Amino acid sequence: MMNTLNQQYEEKVRPCIDLIDSLRSLGVEKDLALPAIAVIGDQSSGKSSVLEALSGVALPRGSGIVTRCPLELKMKRKREGEAWYGKISYKGHEEVIKDPADVEKMIREAQKTLAGVGVGISDDLISLEIASPDVPDLTLIDLPGITRVAVKGQPENIGDQIKRLIQKFITKQETISLVVVPSNVDIATTEALKMAREVDPSGDRTLGILTKPDLVDKGTEETVVDVVRNFVIHLKKGYMIVRCRGQKEITDRVTLTDAIKREKAFFQDHALFKVLYDEGHATVPKLAEKLTLELVHHIQRTLPHLEKQIEMKLTETQEKLDKCGSGPPLDAAEKLGFLIDRVAAFTKDAISFSTGEEIQFGEPLNIFATLRRQFAGWKNTIVKFGRIFNQKIKKEVNQYEKRYRGRELPGFINYKTFEDMVKEQIKKLEVPAVLKLKEVTDLVMKELFELAQSSLVGFPNLIKIAQVKINTITKEKATAAESMLKTQFKMEMIVYTQDNRYSKKLVKRKRDEDKLCLKFSNDSGATLREMIKHLQSYYKIAGQRLADQIPLIIRYQVMQESAVQLQREMLQMLQNKENTELFLHEDCGIKTERIRHQNCIERLSAARILLTDFSLNTSNFNQGRRFGPKQGSYTTTHPVPPTSTAVMATAAKSKNAQNSDS
Repeated sequence: MMNTLNQQYEEKVRPCIDLIDSLRSLGVEKDLALPAIAVIGDQSSGKSSVLEALSGVALPRGSGIVTRCPLELKMKRKREGEAWYGKISYKGHEEVIKDPADVEKMIREAQKTLAGVGVGISDDLISLEIASPDVPDLTLIDLPGITRVAVKGQPENIGDQIKRLIQKFITKQETISLVVVPSNVDIATTEALKMAREVDPSGDRTLGILTKPDLVDKGTEETVVDVVRNFVIHLKKGYMIVRCRGQKEITDRVTLTDAIKREKAFFQDHALFKVLYDEGHATVPKLAEKLTLELVHHIQRTLPHLEKQIEMKLTETQEKLDKCGSGPPLDAAEKLGFLIDRVAAFTKDAISFSTGEEIQFGEPLNIFATLRRQFAGWKNTIVKFGRIFNQKIKKEVNQYEKRYRGRELPGFINYKTFEDMVKEQIKKLEVPAVLKLKEVTDLVMKELFELAQSSLVGFPNLIKIAQVKINTITKEKATAAESMLKTQFKMEMIVYTQDNRYSKKLVKRKRDEDKLCLKFSNDSGATLREMIKHLQSYYKIAGQRLADQIPLIIRYQVMQESAVQLQREMLQMLQNKENTELFLHEDCGIKTERIRHQNCIERLSAARILLTDFSLNTSNFNQGRRFGPKQGSYTTTHPVPPTSTAVMATAAKSKNAQNSDS
């Protein structure tokens, strides 16, 4: 069947396809999309017949849904005279197929295992490997046929289920869509081509296959020719037309080899379709050749992007693995040391957090940027209260003057009035200061909780203990801070500042007032004017003092003292060695996630080695080839080295890990 396939491409074709098959065997498709050809078509479009003709083995056929799971069909061309080989694998099960006649039955059994008895479908992949001198070097993924109406035993939304499964494959930019359409239907109305065009509107990665040309009505052959010649619905990869065994030929036991001969004769003898044969657009062997080269070219175009994706995914996965932590050692003697190291690292991060230094675990926490905004808000509160005070000051001074003014002449201020007004105004700031303390305490507690989760990730008991201690200690320190704040406000009831500082404020206030040319309409104006200057000057000094002192108290108690006390108590806790196992009880979810990330890194690392080997081998091959007389043909002076056995061993190991992964 493959006699028409250009032998000069053998050294170039097989390594490319083997590379992608090896990557798929590693399970890399769990992490990245790989180059692939997905076969799609409406029910009864002839998909199975095409795949049978390509693979040389009978596949499940019949009415309704016969492909119930994605089927990865890996075909490997062997040398003439070598024995046929088959293998089927799915969801951890792997079995060698001794007789080609057993393939259909074994696929049906696999579908029953994965999709259940009946006509339902499953997303789980069945992998079928066929090696023979009579198959092309090609890997295809067959998908369930598109249906519109559910039949007995099928869920009502079976059509939507199938479309979702097909879209899962063909949406990927790395996938070529092989759209199978019967020649005797209007291609524009087929659901398969419609779905392919939705995800590939330009037709860059869609190839059309027309089947059943022997069923075309007389007089409509020219329309079929126009479709195949790309005149009707243009696809950049074009169209092919094939004639495979029909049900009568299967019943009559016509072999696939004889079917290929009959197909060739059909196109050569057909008055209108002969031109398609002459142009290389017809027959299964020509389709095999085109598909093989399309896949190889697609792989070659995709590889540079794939290498970048692997590097990016490795970096991303390593970061996720780091967040999962390394997990406790198995050796009992090493567990205590591990526990001490983890707790010490956490408490060190807590100290660093409280002083604004860089932390080792988790996301960088710039708490001081947040605190700066919080304390700027506190200063704004002081300014706001001062502004309100200034607006009411004239009225309040008059009330105090009536109450306290004695023998002072106009222009002299009454100190009792000044003192009481200052105390009353500053006292109003105490409640906002306590509220600010509570806001910052909640913020610090939240950040410390998150720090415990990131530093002690995977150990729920340890995290819980740390968070209980954080809650208790932070609240204790907040209570101490509140006591200090109230003491501070009690001290502020002593009206005091350095003489020279007060004098400077007073002079500045007088200068500002003169600029504003403030006028007072009554005899007490001079006294009122002087009182306002003194009140505003002192409030400014006291406000500046409180703007700094309150944040200092909060930072000292709620942050620094909390972190130091937390460190002390966490380390003291470790003295009870009997609780080591309890503290190191690991979260099952984190353990599973760690294993998943480790398996991913193992797969991707093995994939990177495969790609590196392939690049080196390709480079050596290109240097050693000499071009023949035909453009694009070549021979090689030395063979392409086989894939590294070490990498394949890793592949086998990673494949076993997939089972625990899934």
